[in-house]
Amino acid sequence: MLVLITYDVSLIEGDGKTRLRRVSKLCQNYGQRVQNSVFECHIDAAQLASLKHQLIDIIDPEKDSLRFYQIGNQYKNKVEHIGVKKSLDLDSPLIF
Repeated sequence: MLVLITYDVSLIEGDGKTRLRRVSKLCQNYGQRVQNSVFECHIDAAQLASLKHQLIDIIDPEKDSLRFYQIGNQYKNKVEHIGVKKSLDLDSPLIF
């Protein structure tokens, strides 16, 4: 299923940059960045549960926020992109 993950990590205090990098790196392991703090992840329910747990362990819930949008498997009819930085179609063969 397609899951859209968004996050906002506070950089006001010293450890915010570290949390931000850790959240970003973890999300990159599961999907592709489509905006600065937005990732599209093609994952199953078990991977989503694991990712959520890991992200919750990283963030400070008093300062940061996470959002998970479960778009589902029929996402191609629900996602429209306009502008630069097209995302990869992870269901098609990747040829470079």
